[in-house]
Amino acid sequence: MSEALLEVTDQNFDAEVLNSAKTVLVDFWAPWCGPCRAIAPVIEELAGEWAGTVVVGKCNVDDNPVTPGKFGIRAIPTLIIFKNGAVAEQITGLVQKGKIKDAVEAANSK
Repeated sequence: MSEALLEVTDQNFDAEVLNSAKTVLVDFWAPWCGPCRAIAPVIEELAGEWAGTVVVGKCNVDDNPVTPGKFGIRAIPTLIIFKNGAVAEQITGLVQKGKIKDAVEAANSK
C-alpha cells in the first residue's frame, strides 16, 4: 500500500475517519474483487494528489467486517466520503477518476 494511503480498520475507524478534521475518502474493497483491483491505482493516484488536504484510506472488508456492516455496504468497491464525521457521498462500483474527484470537491465545499 502506498505511503499516502491510510489503512482503515475496525479498530482505527473512529479515530482516523470520524474524528478527522479533514475530508476522508474510504475505499471499501477485498483482494479477490476484480473491480476493486481495477480502481486501486486510481485511489492511490488520488491519495498522492491530495496528500495533506484529503485523507484517503482503504478498508479491507474481509479483515474488517464491522465497519462495512455499520454503513450497510453490500457491494464492493464502495467509496464513502466523510466530512466532519458524517457520510457526505457514497459511490458504488468501478467509476472514473473524474467522478470521484467531483464528489470529493463537492463534499469539501459543503
